[in-house]
Amino acid sequence: MPVKVQADLPVKEILESENIFVMDETRAVHQDIRPLKIMILNLMPLKEDTELQLLRSLSNTSLQVDVTFLMVASHEAKNTSTSHLNTFYVKFEDVRKNYYDGMIITGAPVEQMEFEEVDYWDELTKIMDWTNTHVTSTMFLCWGAQASLYHFYGLKKRMLPEKKFGLFWHKVNNRKIPLVRGFDDEFLAPHSRHTEVPIDDIRACKDVTILAESDEAGFYLGMAEEGRKIFVMGHPEYDRMTLDGEYHRDKDKGLPIEIPKNYYKNDDPNTKPVLLWRSHANNLYTNWLNYYVYQVTPYNLDGTPDFSGK
Repeated sequence: MPVKVQADLPVKEILESENIFVMDETRAVHQDIRPLKIMILNLMPLKEDTELQLLRSLSNTSLQVDVTFLMVASHEAKNTSTSHLNTFYVKFEDVRKNYYDGMIITGAPVEQMEFEEVDYWDELTKIMDWTNTHVTSTMFLCWGAQASLYHFYGLKKRMLPEKKFGLFWHKVNNRKIPLVRGFDDEFLAPHSRHTEVPIDDIRACKDVTILAESDEAGFYLGMAEEGRKIFVMGHPEYDRMTLDGEYHRDKDKGLPIEIPKNYYKNDDPNTKPVLLWRSHANNLYTNWLNYYVYQVTPYNLDGTPDFSGK
C-alpha cells in the first residue's frame, strides 16, 4: 500500500530504502481515489522510531493511506525536537472538527502512574471520547489499550511482580472474527510493560470480546462495538531491535531488567535477535485496515457519518 506522508518527513527515506511504497502529497493529489485518512496519536517518547514502526506496519495492502500525526498539547516532549513536532504534528484543537477513517493511539511510558496522575490524561480522555463520533475504528496499543479499557469500561490495571518483557506465545480464540483472519493457531508477539488489565476482569466485561490471549502474558487482543474499538496489549509494531535497545538501556542505567524472553538465540544478548513476529503484525494491521476501516467507513467523511451500525 502506498503510505502518504509529508515529502520531508525524515523516516520517508528509511521506508523507501526498505522498498516500501511511500507517496508524497504531490503524487497523491494526481490519483483519482480517496485515501483512507488515518490519525496516529503518538505518545511514545522516541517519536521518530514509532513513526517508522507504524508506517511500516501500515504498508502491506493495496489501499492508499493518508497519515496525520497528532501530539498532546498538555505535555512537553523531551526526546523529540520541537522543530520536528511543529513541522510534522498537529494538535487536537487543529483537527477536532475533522473526521477520520481510522486512528491509532500508541502506548506511553507512564504505566506505573495512576491514569489521573498523567499530565495529559484530561486531554487524552477528550480525544478518546471524540473518537466515538469522529473515527470509524480506533486501535489502542499497550498503555493506550489499558487507558481505553479504564476510561470506557472502568477496568483497572494492576502492577506486575516483574516486567513482562520479550516475545510471548498467544493463541487465537475465535477464527470467525475477521481481525484474526489468517493468524496461525499460536503466534509470538512482543510485550514490554509493568502493568496489565487482568484477563478475568476483561472476560467479565460483556462489551469486550477477547480474540487472542497468552498463558504467560494474559490478554493480548480484543475488540468492542463490532470493531469500532480494537485493543492490543502488546507492541506488534516493534521492529527487530526495539526490545534489544530497551534491554541495554535499562541495563546500562542499573535498572532491574531480565533478558527479553524468546528473543535472543540461546538467550545471548550479544547476538542479533531473530525477527519472529513480523508476519503476525502485518496480518493484524492489514485486517484492521481492510475489515474495520475500508469496508465500513463512509466514502464521504464530510458532515456527520452514521456510526450507529444501523
